[in-house]
Formats: sequence, structure tokens, C-alpha cells
Amino acid sequence: MSIIVKVIIPAFNEENGIGEVIREIPKELVAEIIVVNNASTDNTETIASAAGATVLREPVAGYGRACLTGIDYLKKSMPKPDIVVFLDADHSDYPEEISLVLTPILQGNADLVIGSRALGKKEQGSMTPQQIFGNWLATRLLKLFYGVSFTDLGPFRAIRFSKLIELEMQDKTYGWTVEMQLKAAKKGLQCVEVPVRYRKRIGFSKISGTVKGTIMAGYKILATIFRYL
Repeated sequence: MSIIVKVIIPAFNEENGIGEVIREIPKELVAEIIVVNNASTDNTETIASAAGATVLREPVAGYGRACLTGIDYLKKSMPKPDIVVFLDADHSDYPEEISLVLTPILQGNADLVIGSRALGKKEQGSMTPQQIFGNWLATRLLKLFYGVSFTDLGPFRAIRFSKLIELEMQDKTYGWTVEMQLKAAKKGLQCVEVPVRYRKRIGFSKISGTVKGTIMAGYKILATIFRYL
């Protein structure tokens, strides 16, 4: 029986990067690419559709909210996926490395795989000092409170669809990635990290590119960690 892999890409005003991301996804590995147009005011939706993606609309802004919209779609889709990959729309990840995050699951060694930028090769300037410190702090707290070892909260990740549903994800904004990782730890999922490359994004970051975004993201990540204790 073949394994069905589908990709969810939340996208907010990513017209400059989304086409490149979709084109670089290895189509021989992926059955469907779902782009969730998250309140974009540019041509993100048109470009994603033209590149061959299934485009959903989530009119209320929020990274986690867009991911939840994608999951709701997959619950109703046929055939349902065995594995879901999450990928950013800004071309900072390398979509051709999807095989790296899939391999531990396909080999039966993982339920959740995080593409770790900390373990991989980062282009200079691709992550701000506050991002690097925030990841370091958050992963140390996950180790301290939940007993799970991660090096990154990277958005590039793969998870068994059945396990994803069991997690009952709720966060609608910046706490999405850490919520998934701490809930996976609490439920005893097999969690693995693999090194992935990371480069400067195309366009302007709505989170790390502003002081407000950085503060809000940091606050939400820490609040999520403590919320589930």
C-alpha cells in the first residue's frame, strides 16, 4: 500500500515566494499541496493556484488558524493522508528536503519529525538573534517541563495524520509549533529531529521583521509552554 503525503502551506502575502516553494516540492512524494491563503491582500492565491496547489481561504489572520483550516480540509478529503508536512510559504525552507523529514516516519522510527535549523546549515542572516535565542529558551523549557529534547521550533515538519488529529491542536497564532511539540511529548509520540538547511526568506517577515511581532510571538510561545503544564 502506498503512503499518501499531503502538504499544508499557510500563506499571508507571499506572492513572491509561494510559486517557487510549490515548484520545488518533489511531486513524486506528495499527493496534494494545500495552500491556505490567510487574509492575503496580494496575488498569493492566484499564483498558488496557477502553480498547481489546492487553495483554501482563511480570512482571519493567524498562522495556527491557517493550519487548522488546512487540517479541517484534510479531515474531509479523500483519500485522507497518512502523513502531513507543514512548510512555510516564504522560500526560507528547502522544499526538496521533504524526503529528509519523511524518512524517519516511513522507516517506522517516528510519529513527528521536526526539520531542525539549529542542527542544519543556516545561511548567514536567515535567522535573527532574537529568533535564535527564542528557540534556545523554548526548547530548554520543553526539556525542563516536558522531558523532551528538541533544538528548534522549526515550521518545516512532518507528522502522521492520525497522530496529528489525536493532538487536538488549538492555537490560532504564534504558539502553534510549540503546542504541537509539547502535546506530542505529553502523549508519548516518537519525536525525531533531522538537520535541514535554511536561507533568507523572500520578502518581509511579519513576525521577526517587526519589534511587535517578535514580542508577541515570544510571549505566545512561553505562554503556551506554561499553559499545558
